[in-house]
Amino acid sequence: MQRNIRSLLTFNVAAPAQLIAFIMEKMHGISRNRAKALITNRVVLVNNIITTHPLAELKPGDVVQLDRSKHKRAFTSKELDIVFEDPYLLVVDKQPGLLSMANNSRQQTAQTVLNRYLEKGGARNTSHLVHRLDRDTSGLMLYAKDVQTQQSLINGWKQLVTDRRYIALVEGEMEEERGRIQSWLTEDKRFITHSSPVDNGGKFAVTHYSVLASSNGYSLVECVLETGRKNQIRVHMADLGHPIVGDHKYGSAADPMRRLGLHAYMLCFTHPVTGKHLRFETPVPLCFEKLLNG
Repeated sequence: MQRNIRSLLTFNVAAPAQLIAFIMEKMHGISRNRAKALITNRVVLVNNIITTHPLAELKPGDVVQLDRSKHKRAFTSKELDIVFEDPYLLVVDKQPGLLSMANNSRQQTAQTVLNRYLEKGGARNTSHLVHRLDRDTSGLMLYAKDVQTQQSLINGWKQLVTDRRYIALVEGEMEEERGRIQSWLTEDKRFITHSSPVDNGGKFAVTHYSVLASSNGYSLVECVLETGRKNQIRVHMADLGHPIVGDHKYGSAADPMRRLGLHAYMLCFTHPVTGKHLRFETPVPLCFEKLLNG
């Protein structure tokens, strides 16, 4: 989107600082809530990129701009937040219950929400899915704005993505603090994934896990995927005898949060066009913490 230079307030960063503190200082001591609102309402740019993370780290030489234009694009959605946007891609934080992309139904999806946003802003491009999350899983997802960027990300996924982590809230207290689980996964006609400890012709899957906290009959577990198979974490946690909370499909007995206890909280990758390394992290969902702490 072409921006009117006259509508931009520009500040040069001289010393390391967090974005929200920098905005508060430069805007004559405005309140923290007001500074946060400016950032989350997508009017702050860092090095020409819209930035919505209040705690984003600034370094000397960075350029921070505030768009004062009354005609800026607004994005509001209960289903997802845009945490990063540039001319090539979008990183979003989706809520549980939202499909990643369109299917045969007319149900709203993350992709349709993003397409409406792009269309509203006058963009000629649309969103292109790079990787999926299950409907009931929340967290970080990546979309491209054009087919070329999408294919670059998909084809170079293993080289470009440097870290991708999930938080799982599981039933019971884990026996081991950390570990590695591997199996071969196959999907039946009912779209249920089955796990085998020996090669049965399925897809080989490896998950690394570490326990972050345990209490009140639950464990908060960080999961790192060595492979990215469908329902991999859900099946592997069930294999360990600790199904994910709310996951009736794979053995959970209850649904106290009325959602699946799985959240994609970290995504780190190299930008396929600019070559810049990007890191995104979202907090543990509040409902996870509430259930864990009783």
